[in-house]
Order: sequence, then structure tokens, then C-alpha cells
Amino acid sequence: MYQAPRGTQDILPADRPYWRYVTEEMHRVAALFGLQQIDTPIFEETGLYVRGVGEGTDIVDKEMYSFQDKGGADITLRPEWTAGVMRAYIEHGMHVLPQPVKLYSMGPIFRYERPQAGRFRQHHQFNVEMLGELDPAVDLEVMSVAWTLLGRLGYRGLNFQLNSTGCPKCRPAYRQALVEYFARYEDRLNDTDRRRLKINPLRLLDSKEEAAQPLLNDAPHSVDYLCAECASHLATLRGYLDALDMPHSINFRLVRGLDYYTKTVFEVWAEGIGAQAAVCGGGRYDRLIEELGGPPTPGIGFGMGIERVIASLKAQGVQPPPLPAPRVQVSPLGEAARAAGIKLARDLRDAGIGAVMAFGGRSLKSQLKSADKAGVRYALIIGESELAEGKVLAREMATSEQAPVPLDEIAAWLRGRLA
Repeated sequence: MYQAPRGTQDILPADRPYWRYVTEEMHRVAALFGLQQIDTPIFEETGLYVRGVGEGTDIVDKEMYSFQDKGGADITLRPEWTAGVMRAYIEHGMHVLPQPVKLYSMGPIFRYERPQAGRFRQHHQFNVEMLGELDPAVDLEVMSVAWTLLGRLGYRGLNFQLNSTGCPKCRPAYRQALVEYFARYEDRLNDTDRRRLKINPLRLLDSKEEAAQPLLNDAPHSVDYLCAECASHLATLRGYLDALDMPHSINFRLVRGLDYYTKTVFEVWAEGIGAQAAVCGGGRYDRLIEELGGPPTPGIGFGMGIERVIASLKAQGVQPPPLPAPRVQVSPLGEAARAAGIKLARDLRDAGIGAVMAFGGRSLKSQLKSADKAGVRYALIIGESELAEGKVLAREMATSEQAPVPLDEIAAWLRGRLA
């Protein structure tokens, strides 16, 4: 018997109210901030991710779904949104647009990870990017998108975890401090973290390897090595957060898992959602577009896993509104009434009234049971006598009250009552 591949899931109708609730709120909040939606291909050239995400990262080394297509090109299913959006920004000359360019995306990403609660090999992400402006107020703007969205979805106790990873001017000194610190304990690191130490020591701060955990609390802090520009950027951003009463704290261990981040990195944490308090994370990447062959362009963004959001909303007991559903069932009795019933269902739908059709020639009692299970408000019964009189018997399911209504008036009659 076939089953969904490991690390994937079917999104069943019972979960669709959550998906509609979350994704529609994402679109509404994006519109509030003037974000424009962009979609990129679900696969790109593998080199885009190797160059943009960085060798030595778990994504590139372990998690990408890469293959050769029939033309021999190296292709990778999208493991994250940002690199593809940057490629589109460069390819379509978006640097000539008014800056910052404010974009958002929504769709599946693919990572070969160990499946666990809230983490899937195919999952969906809401992604926000603002490109072309170095102002710390843009950092605040991006962070405010996440804050506003999560607040409107019903999250409680939100706060920002904040750090700065510096820039190419000040990061080398910090990198050297990390190398010197961890080199003293290299015999306590496993093979994975030894490799990180050689390729990108900042990745050690994000290590989940058990052997590294006792060493991380005493590791050097990036904020102690910031140049004047980066220190000022961080201080200004914190001032804005204070002015808006957005709780935040410096998290010295916070780094993003991708190499392209500079300066600001952040996560949004929430209360009451279990041990994994982070709901989303992102940061600034001022050299990524240049690294990919475009003009020097600062940028900042974040990603938010939709499955993670839905799971945590359930944990908090947030109930989404029900999805719109047909309010009427057409119940023909006998073969002669069936054609009239089919036409009535079509006419109602054309008039904007959702209608379901009772199939199979079942008895009226059976049809009414189906109408009750479907949750419709009215069953429209058409038998031989109703057909002869040009009427339909409208039965209100909650009260069992029935009234004959002319067929050519039923749409208006229903519209007044269903409103």
C-alpha cells in the first residue's frame, strides 16, 4: 500500500480552515506594509544555492534535493526562498525600481532533514524581503511584518531575540577569536563541528551537536567585536524597538544557518508553544546580491514556516473561522425532477449561492440526512407536484419548517435569508 514519502504530509480538508486562516492573513498583512508578491521556480541551478547559501552549511552539505535533469544540468529543488528571489531581482533589473523593493513569497521548500514535530522534508514558507536600503528603520519594518502577522493570528507573549553578526570589516576579528577559542577544545568536537571550525566557525554557534553544547556559553560574543558602523546600526534598531514597546533581548548564540547574513539577525519567540519558542527568523544580507553577480544592494528578510505556525496555533487553542461552504442542497425526487434539480443547482451557483446536489435516486429521508451532515441551511425539494406547479419546497433544516417558493424566485428568496 502506497503512503506519502517520509517527511511529507497530506493537507486534508479538516486542516484547510487553518491554512486558509493563516495564508489569507499573510496576504492581508503583506498588503498593509506595501509588499508585492513574487513567485520563483520551484527548482533552480544548483550553483545558485551553493554560491548563495554557502558551502559548509547543513543545507548545502546534507539537505538539498539535487539531481541532473535530462539535459545534464545540475538542478536543486528550492531549499529556501531568498537566493531565488535575489536571482530574479538581478535578472529582471529590479534595482531600477524605487527602493527599497518590498517583496513576499509563499510556497513549498524542500530539505532532506530528519523528520520531527513541525519539521518536514517538504514544507511551506512565508518569506519577506526588502532590498536596496541600509537604514535600520528597514530592519524594523521587516521585523514589524512578522510581529504584526503573529499578533493578528493570536500569538501571545511575543518578543524578539536579536544579535548582530557584524560585517566584512569587523567579522574577521570575531572569526579569528572563535577559531582560537574552539581550537583549544577541538578534541571535544565531533567530525561535523571540526569541519565547521575550518570552513565557517560562526556555524559552530548554531551547532546542535551534543559535544559542543557545554562550550557555547563561554564562546566569544559577536557584539564585542562590532565596528562602529555595525554597533551604531544595532543600537539604532534597539532604540526603535524600545520606542514601539517591542520586547527584545540580545541572544549571543543567535546566528542564522545561512552564510549570507550580515549585521542584524533575529527570531520572534512566543509564549505557550512548547520548547521551540521561535516562530520565525531572518536577518540582513547586504552582500548577497553582489555575491550572485548583481550590483551592491543591501537587503533584509525573514522566513516563517506555515506548518510550524499552524501547529503552534493548535497548541495555543486558536480556532480558525470555518471555510465558506454551500448553504443549500437540491433534493430531486424521481427521474423527472432530476433534470430540473440539476438546472436549479446551476442557476443558484450562477447567482452566487453555493449549492450541493443529492445524487443516486435516494429516498427523501436519506437525502435529508445527507443535508444535515453537510451542514446546509435549506434543502430544496423538487417532486412531481412541485415540478408541475413550477415551485420548489424550501425546508429549513434547523426547524423542519417548509414553504413552497416559485422556481424563478428561489434565488432572491434564499439570498434574503442567507444574508
